[in-house]
Amino acid sequence: MHGVNTDFRSREGAHPGIGPDVCPGARRGASARGRLALGLGFLLIVGVAAALGAARGADGVPGPVSARVINVIDGDTILVRARIWIGQEVKTRVRLDGVDAPELRGACAHERGLAIDARNFVVAALAGGSVRLRDIRRGKYGGRVLARVATPEGEDLGALLVAAGLARAYHGGRRGGWCDEAAARS
Repeated sequence: MHGVNTDFRSREGAHPGIGPDVCPGARRGASARGRLALGLGFLLIVGVAAALGAARGADGVPGPVSARVINVIDGDTILVRARIWIGQEVKTRVRLDGVDAPELRGACAHERGLAIDARNFVVAALAGGSVRLRDIRRGKYGGRVLARVATPEGEDLGALLVAAGLARAYHGGRRGGWCDEAAARS
């Protein structure tokens, strides 16, 4: 450290490398307007950083996010192109949050038939092609998100599926089988 200047204050301002032409609020006798502008700029930067940090910590987006349906995978999964920012879109699979629909590769003919009905129901409900995603968060499988999906008419798609008997409300845990239900009816 011999011969190195350890005084980081510049002659012009209180911060190293920030002179009067870079930071007008740093020079002595700067106007109140200059100091106010500097302070507001700093608060804006801190606010944006805090908001981004909070969004990262929450690991989700409240929405609404506009999206266009590309494909209906099954009764509770769709493929969309979502507009996430001006001129920025992302293509992703969206699993309907809060519902469990039967699987197309189900364990019995009853489940597979219900799964086809559920998929056809979703295709008809999303015929307009435009949806709104809310309460978006990461899914447990890579490349997919969980979200509440509103139809072009603004109705909750998951609630419509449940009301039609083509899905069950789901809030985590082990999912019930669809084949047991068919056996109980026989």
